[in-house]
Amino acid sequence: MNTTAELIRTASLRPDDAQHAFRAVLDALARPGRITRLPQGPLGTVPAALVPVLALADLGTGVHVLADDPLWADITGVATNAPSAPLDEARLVAALRPITGTELASLCRGSAPAPENAALAALAVPRLTGGEQLHLTGPGIRDRTVLAPAGLPAGFVTARGHGDFPAGIDLLLVAPDGSLAGLPRTTRLTDTTADTAGKEN
Repeated sequence: MNTTAELIRTASLRPDDAQHAFRAVLDALARPGRITRLPQGPLGTVPAALVPVLALADLGTGVHVLADDPLWADITGVATNAPSAPLDEARLVAALRPITGTELASLCRGSAPAPENAALAALAVPRLTGGEQLHLTGPGIRDRTVLAPAGLPAGFVTARGHGDFPAGIDLLLVAPDGSLAGLPRTTRLTDTTADTAGKEN
């Protein structure tokens, strides 16, 4: 079992791991729905969905960690020096446990004058295949692409929202093995499952 000191040391990403994670996040958001990879170094010690936040957080960025174990929020604060923020105000969110539709809908979306205040949230999912199909269209996508992540909350498309660009939320779906897919605010989703068939957001 890793000690708290060992967890903090791993969460204080090595420069090459931080750069790798940063590039993976940029690539995922620039090419929505395309699966990329986080650095393997921290995985197994640090939850994969926490790695993007560890790479991006700094002194001026409010962070919120949704986890069954509050230790991860403490570790994130120590490793990054980023301040903790309420869920609806945080600029960076790591959901290490399944996020609810209500929590997703409450994320900060910024505003037309200040879209930079919107949240970037990394959501832990069991895998990026074999789940409900989401059809993606928008910038960075040629025509249309399909992503089928498992473990999304009921009503995900509605809770995520769309239509208030440049405000909105940017999402990263992260599997335990470090595979990563981005859903930026510019991407339109169509959920073809029975309960949300025909709805676009």
